Amino acid sequence: MELMTMAMDGFTLVLANASNSAQGKGVSANAIAANIADPIANTQNTVAASFTQVGVGLHSGATVRVTVLPAAEHTGRVFVRTDQADATPIPATASSVVSTQMSTELGNGAVGNGAVGNGAVGNGAVTVRTVEHLLAALVAAGVDNARIEIDGPEVPLLDGSAQLWMEAIAQVGLQAQSAPRSSLTLTTPLWVQREDAFVVAFPAAEPRFTYGIDFPVAAIGKQWHSWCPSTESFSDTVASARTFTLAHHIEQLRQQGLIKGGSLDNALVCDAQTGWLNPPLRFPNEPVRHKLLDLIGDLSLLGGFPQAHVVAYKASHTLHTEFARRWQET
Repeated sequence: MELMTMAMDGFTLVLANASNSAQGKGVSANAIAANIADPIANTQNTVAASFTQVGVGLHSGATVRVTVLPAAEHTGRVFVRTDQADATPIPATASSVVSTQMSTELGNGAVGNGAVGNGAVGNGAVTVRTVEHLLAALVAAGVDNARIEIDGPEVPLLDGSAQLWMEAIAQVGLQAQSAPRSSLTLTTPLWVQREDAFVVAFPAAEPRFTYGIDFPVAAIGKQWHSWCPSTESFSDTVASARTFTLAHHIEQLRQQGLIKGGSLDNALVCDAQTGWLNPPLRFPNEPVRHKLLDLIGDLSLLGGFPQAHVVAYKASHTLHTEFARRWQET
């Protein structure tokens, strides 16, 4: 999820009633590792059984139920809005992106500018937003094919990270499939850029993701983190990094009708003068690890991990998804 904020009244943080019914099950790192697949293996997987999470959407504030079910080979990861009659499925692909306002929003038809609403735009066309954390967990766990049923307009934020999704996937395990995965290879560098922000990929022997951020706040400042799926566990090093916010951005986003479901339970909040309002951090560089999580979720729209070293700096969902579209066009 993009850098987000929560409601404030003067210097007093106003907490939303955003408690999630989905709670961590205390799944150990070893249990997660034993029940997920190699995300860079050659063949496809689906979940071995369905699982459900219920929680509050960050921007809509709506309580939403999501059920992830097994799907056949070559289905891909597909969202289905069960609250909208006759709504056609929404494939989690780069061509389905309809808005990147503070999160990634997918749709199955012509839509507007992504303003928060019920995600229904008529004629069977619907949207679903804030998909990036769930998608990051699915691709990192090696889930190629899944039917994702959702009864509202936005994937619940849960604790602000991808860890609860990873635990849920590990609890049901994966079902191996025989179909080969598509190869995502690169022969020359590819990039998108806006001023000093960019996403660039270089040909590489194996996937690697590197992210850098630079915030004019002492508690965050300059941070970098790099992750390679062949050598490090996503669950151990990236999945639990939570979304974060700068307190002084809060009122502006409230006026835009956003962050209705934000709370200190699902995001870190940083004040420019006093630092973090709800420590401790899970990692010293948790903010950049969360941005890396967002990048992985957005690039899952390519179908899997690209065989490249992807480097992002001060990027956003807009640049992430623009890069994914550029890759598809090559």
